[in-house]
Amino acid sequence: MAQRKELMELLGKSKDELREMLVAMGEPAYRGGQIYHALYAERKLDFASMTNLPLSLREKLAKETTISLPVVKQRFASTDGSVRYLFELGTGEKTFNTPTGSGQAPSTEVTEKRKPLRAASVEAVFMPSDGRQTICVSTQAGCAVDCQFCMTAQLGLIRNLTAGEILAQVLLPLEEHKEKLAPRTNIVLMGQGEPLLNYDAVMAALRILLDNNGMAVAPRHATLSTSGIVPGIERLAGETLRPKLAISLNASCDEQRDVLMPINRKYPLNVLLKACKKFPRGAREYVTFEYVLLGGVNDSPEDARRVAKMMTELGRVKVNLIPWNPGALPFAEPDQGRVAAFHKILLDRGVPVFTRYSRGRDVMAACGQLALTQIESASASAPVAG
Repeated sequence: MAQRKELMELLGKSKDELREMLVAMGEPAYRGGQIYHALYAERKLDFASMTNLPLSLREKLAKETTISLPVVKQRFASTDGSVRYLFELGTGEKTFNTPTGSGQAPSTEVTEKRKPLRAASVEAVFMPSDGRQTICVSTQAGCAVDCQFCMTAQLGLIRNLTAGEILAQVLLPLEEHKEKLAPRTNIVLMGQGEPLLNYDAVMAALRILLDNNGMAVAPRHATLSTSGIVPGIERLAGETLRPKLAISLNASCDEQRDVLMPINRKYPLNVLLKACKKFPRGAREYVTFEYVLLGGVNDSPEDARRVAKMMTELGRVKVNLIPWNPGALPFAEPDQGRVAAFHKILLDRGVPVFTRYSRGRDVMAACGQLALTQIESASASAPVAG
């Protein structure tokens, strides 16, 4: 029996990679640039629609390559206009970088490994508003960081996403809503997973997202949120083209953060804040600190004063206060009075602060809620012991 020829994946490839691939197929290199433009600038996600290519090449591509798109398993439409997408990812073998250790330097990574991909589901959220749309993107299926207040942590890490799987979470919603798109698109890497523990795939996707000849998202409109993987922050600081940095802080001291975010035991606050202080910023750029307020846990006036002290020592920063969104976890929403008092303490000490109420709460699309329906579905289908 003849062995089936493996198709070459196009989605997630850079312009140079596509040019090299086309040369290897016996085609002119410039055809790779045309495919790049069709895929990312025009969102042509099938070969038939790539009319900038000759028919003979489109037929050849259909036989030798593939554009792997996730299946939209479910859409959850919120009353506020947000849409939560549940994507089912394919399986098979693909080429991607495999880190040998969390957040380590490139020299310690084994690249271009072919590994089978596990079936997985991830979520993304499309949020329209006046003049812009924001898309919250996942970078891993599940997450290994184990933040105690986040539903995604309950899944554990299933696997890293490829660059193509990250990009598809932007391409598909943009194409689906193309008749109503606002002029500006914001991308936030704040869905499932820790972006800096999937560094190479995340940066490969970002280079395409931020390329004026690719998806043309302005760097100031892209934000990467991390739980505090210090080697990854330091590595990101050295990138020529990079998104804005956001730190998921959520605690006012090491003792508190060790419990809420176990990653703090590896990268404690003094180490994390030192890396943030060194992180390069443009003239109008801030490092953002996200602080999820958990009722009766980290929302006291003493917490606010400690956070204010941290911020005043870091240069240009701002704080987003996020009242906790309910889920199947042993925490409570903060009292509105305590939220207002926390906000005022930071403001009175000169810290730029904003209180953000998450969108999509009614369809479990809000901060910290992603993966809740997956967990509930798994629990409902699990056999009862006895």
